[in-house]
Amino acid sequence: MAINDNVLIKIRERKDSLTPVERLVAEYILSNKEEIPHLSIKSLAQASKTSDASVLRFCKTMGYGGYRSFIVSISASLGSMDEESGDQYTDIQPGDELMTIISNIGRNNMRSIEDTLSVLDRSAVERAVQALRTSNRIMFFGIGASGLVAQDAEQKFTRINKICHAFVDGHSQLTAATLLTKDDVAIFVSNSGDTLEILDALDMAKKNGAHVIAITKYSKSELSEKADTLLSISTPEISIRSGAMGSRIAMLTIIDMLFAGVASADYQQVKKYLSKSHSIIANKRRK
Repeated sequence: MAINDNVLIKIRERKDSLTPVERLVAEYILSNKEEIPHLSIKSLAQASKTSDASVLRFCKTMGYGGYRSFIVSISASLGSMDEESGDQYTDIQPGDELMTIISNIGRNNMRSIEDTLSVLDRSAVERAVQALRTSNRIMFFGIGASGLVAQDAEQKFTRINKICHAFVDGHSQLTAATLLTKDDVAIFVSNSGDTLEILDALDMAKKNGAHVIAITKYSKSELSEKADTLLSISTPEISIRSGAMGSRIAMLTIIDMLFAGVASADYQQVKKYLSKSHSIIANKRRK
């Protein structure tokens, strides 16, 4: 099965943003994965205490034209999960041995990247790279851990001589968004997609005509709906900070994709900047 077509991951990520009736279907599917391929649309409707029309509507919400294609995708996802059954997310528990923590954090981070590849729209990445290549300026917006991702992006794109800056507090974000133009790209980083400071700056960026790219979890949110280009990530549903760690790793991976995409496409133009920035840092270290 293609790594970007795991419908069970998509259901898990979008569950909380579904309508109440669609959520009933989603929760039944996630709790009874193995039996779903054997159920008719009527049987699934009865089991989830919904209706045939509600199940069909749920399938269309998840991007399928009908129930049959949805079930085929469920079967393929189950096969993929069987192969990866030893790599499920594991929360960190109080009192865990350090060796257990090391193993679980490593596994969770790897799985977060793999699951992100399951929900990431490749054509959206292409559009984002093209927008970045032709932009006048690039502005990154993020709060808290997402702000660290924005700062990492600023450091990377500065190396290829892109005019860019990261803004990590609400006041500076609003000021920066006010000065954006239609020739600029604004990248908003937010796991939830509902951070108020981010949304305020987003509205201003849209008003000024900037191309808005969102890096956020695969779910319905104000950020995901308003973005011109949506780059979705997948994160684990676990309680301790390893969940936040997983989302940060997934976001950093998206930034790496965008940077590498731009640098590769424009390599003849940017290679001199990469060489200069590498040389100056290397010389500084030797002194």
